[in-house]
Amino acid sequence: MTTTIAATADEAVADVEDGSTVLVGGFGLAGMPFDLIDALIRQGAGELTVVSNNAGNGDVGLAALLAAGRVRKVVCSFPRQSDSYVFDELYRSGRVGLEVVPQGNLAERIRAAGAGIGAFYCPVGVDTSLTQGKETREIDGRSYVLEYPIKGDLALISAHRADTAGNLVHRKTARNFGPVMATAATTVVAQVTDIVPAGGIDPETVATPGIYVDRLVRAEARGLTVRGAR
Repeated sequence: MTTTIAATADEAVADVEDGSTVLVGGFGLAGMPFDLIDALIRQGAGELTVVSNNAGNGDVGLAALLAAGRVRKVVCSFPRQSDSYVFDELYRSGRVGLEVVPQGNLAERIRAAGAGIGAFYCPVGVDTSLTQGKETREIDGRSYVLEYPIKGDLALISAHRADTAGNLVHRKTARNFGPVMATAATTVVAQVTDIVPAGGIDPETVATPGIYVDRLVRAEARGLTVRGAR
């Protein structure tokens, strides 16, 4: 597989189809692929299922995608926080669906998709509404619930630096879900602030190997502030 370097973020997401499942990296605003999300809004694909840690902050990133009416369902761990007013309004009015997944389960379900694991048993959420209707089994005297992988048609992630072979270096907490999402999607697009020649990155610092990355686009790092909760 060869990693393609796109000229623009719009080019990188030009072929996204309606109804796609999109894995979006980020932990709140940390590591959010803002340029790729903005390009996806311009591209126009709709009826999307978005998988991310949370359901958007303020008016930017995922919140902007939700506000544009492009999302059918959100799968996340933290749908509500003080600045999640866009999601709140859409959910309360029945305009977007929601599946809440405990954070560890979310990471493991994505990892399972990348590892080719068909399903796994986990004790988190047993006997709660989060696992209602799911298969349970007792193992060594403890109850577990069967969880299935979460895979994407597309993963949009952000990284600090890439080489032309697609190897990615992530910066601190901006790393979050990026590496595991890169293993679990059919097409992986990464925005980075710097692209260097192949061999220009210390292999020991690579968190996402280039074999998982289909497209790269260079994007300027930006500091963001969001509008406060209403």
